[in-house]
Amino acid sequence: MEPVTTFSGKAVALVADDIDTDQIIPAAYLKVTDKSGLAEGLFKAWRYLPDGTLNPDFPLNRPEAAGATVLVTGRNFGCGSSREHAPWALQGYGFKAVIALSFADIFRNNSLKIGLLPIVIDETSHRELLRHIEADPAASVTVDLPDQQVILPGGRAVSFPIDGFAKHCLVHGVDQLGFILQQEEAIAAYEAANPAQFNTLHPAVEG
Repeated sequence: MEPVTTFSGKAVALVADDIDTDQIIPAAYLKVTDKSGLAEGLFKAWRYLPDGTLNPDFPLNRPEAAGATVLVTGRNFGCGSSREHAPWALQGYGFKAVIALSFADIFRNNSLKIGLLPIVIDETSHRELLRHIEADPAASVTVDLPDQQVILPGGRAVSFPIDGFAKHCLVHGVDQLGFILQQEEAIAAYEAANPAQFNTLHPAVEG
């Protein structure tokens, strides 16, 4: 996993609440065993017309949204069934962060594990950000994960919360397994110092 620290990117708004994981990536895409191709199915029911062509009215299809790396959406994003494919599809499309008023817990946790940053900001800042994007579709935001701040297009810094362990893993570019592997030396030293807790044949635990 690539480290996530500070980055700037164009923001695109998809203003709706309760966007569920089936809308993010349809169930037909859940049979795949790798992440390639999932970006094609992102928001498929909205991005495409019945004849298979791109829907020109969908925000992500508008020319000014090309290259956007930050998705701004509403409340309870990622609700519905648990599926890792939803954050995979968003990341595969090119998004590095999703800014919302709130997230479904499972979606948020799945996102953090793959390096897609779910950011919750307050309603006043959310409305301000949407106004900036409406006024300038090329508006960009800066995300500063070490300082837990989003710099809005107008220059105002907005703080956001994040779990401390998840932040550590993102900043250092490791997942949970990678973090444990980094502790291998300390684990070996602890086991050597406390053999009776790990070796059932050790004299200290015999009858």
